[in-house]
Amino acid sequence: MEMEPILEVRHLSKTFGTNPVLKDINFNICRGDVISVIGPSGSGKSTLLRCINLLETPTSGTILFRGKDITGLGNEVFAYRAKVGMVFQSFNLFDNLSVIDNCTLGQIRVLHRSREEAQEYARQILSLVGMAPYCNAKPRQLSGGQKQRVAIARAMALDPEVILFDEPTSALDPELVGEVLDVMRELAEQGMTMAVVTHEMAFARQVSSRVVFMDEGVIMEEGDPEELFTDPRNERTREFLGRYLNQ
Repeated sequence: MEMEPILEVRHLSKTFGTNPVLKDINFNICRGDVISVIGPSGSGKSTLLRCINLLETPTSGTILFRGKDITGLGNEVFAYRAKVGMVFQSFNLFDNLSVIDNCTLGQIRVLHRSREEAQEYARQILSLVGMAPYCNAKPRQLSGGQKQRVAIARAMALDPEVILFDEPTSALDPELVGEVLDVMRELAEQGMTMAVVTHEMAFARQVSSRVVFMDEGVIMEEGDPEELFTDPRNERTREFLGRYLNQ
């Protein structure tokens, strides 16, 4: 596995008003990593992903993509977001566009593919996530699980090097969670580099190559999933995982 990091987060801090949400965060994402970020609500997990994707501007620190500091990107931000895609809790699809148009728009605008090329590629990707039969549907005609699979396809259509998932199943009815996790599992098996903020502990334990536990804006502990789940070193990690591990 290539050990040169794709993304490096160095001394990242983020403050909203007087409220520090992230404090001196350091971690790397290498090719093929599947990193699950777990922790209580309000611990800064989603803010961390939003900073990496430049949806929030870090207060201090740097984020390097392939060795280049991206924190001050101007108009190049769209090209960067093609490389570091994001899948949101609330899908963020364009409701007025069909499924296939949701998956071609970025390809045409950002990657400058022709409409034909973009549609052909979108169909391939939609077929991978089991959504090919719904190409002409509008998002409002889909279930939450189907919308999220389209959102994953839209991110994949830009050929990203990393996909960030921000609690991708938390807005779904429980019976729809599995179909989205299955798609993410398949992506992980195919070697997609992923960072996933999740409350799905079984997914974090079984699919991740590394688990990061955050609390109060700090990375308290990170490591191999099996070690972290069976023998966490940090008292706060033990407390957080206690409820899950005692089930």
